[in-house]
Amino acid sequence: MVSEIIKAAVLGVIQGITEWLPVSSTGHLLIVNRFLRLEGGEEFLNMFKVVIQFGSILAVICLYFRALDPFSSKKSKEERLSTSELWIKVFAAAIPAAAAGFLFEDIIDGVLSSPWVIAAALIIYGILFIIIENAKKTPVTNKIDKLTLRQAVGIGLFQTLALIPGTSRSGSTILGGMILGASRPVASGFSFFLAIPVMFGASLFKLSGFGFDLSGGELAVLLVGTAVSFIVSVFAIKFLMEYIRKHDFKAFGIYRICLGIIILLLCMTRGG
Repeated sequence: MVSEIIKAAVLGVIQGITEWLPVSSTGHLLIVNRFLRLEGGEEFLNMFKVVIQFGSILAVICLYFRALDPFSSKKSKEERLSTSELWIKVFAAAIPAAAAGFLFEDIIDGVLSSPWVIAAALIIYGILFIIIENAKKTPVTNKIDKLTLRQAVGIGLFQTLALIPGTSRSGSTILGGMILGASRPVASGFSFFLAIPVMFGASLFKLSGFGFDLSGGELAVLLVGTAVSFIVSVFAIKFLMEYIRKHDFKAFGIYRICLGIIILLLCMTRGG
């Protein structure tokens, strides 16, 4: 049991880091699962990977609670209205991915979860990060409250691409935001907020599908993974927002390409 708790903690660290950095949590978990697998079968593992996202979601809520609270007495009437409008944009942007995920869940969990697909997605989006950064497009939206509903929905459409494992939810939304004219901080910030309804809904859906029939050991594993994911996510989010003040995303693009190549090599040497 102790070994399973340690494994859950390790997976929580990976989830907390890779959920917010545009490097694909799926790609990293794929490699780690080659050497470190939880007991309980494939179904429990799949559920675990989704449910520990609760920790990552809570990190966003805690760090940005005031910015996300439309009822705060410390805000002016205009600020509360602006926050309410932000939530409208977030939920509008969440609809495309939620609908696509519900309709194509079997395809996503089956055909598209191939290591070859994950590796290809990592490499392709890594190249796109480098291309977009080299283009040096001047952003037109430098404050998150200036993000238009049209831009928000556009980012939501880009988020549907993240249903392909290896793409990275944060990677696709940040890229989409930058393509649509948002600055790196705005694209990253909106990506964090957009994760709340999408990941929360996905976690509940997966947990309900599992039937809530958990043993004491499985529940302990889930709680540890979620708690570690929360703590690490706090630091990962702070790191990313500080990093992009002085740097672009090309380093993440290079990292993705290298990770994709590693997965391809594992596929070829271990038969996929």
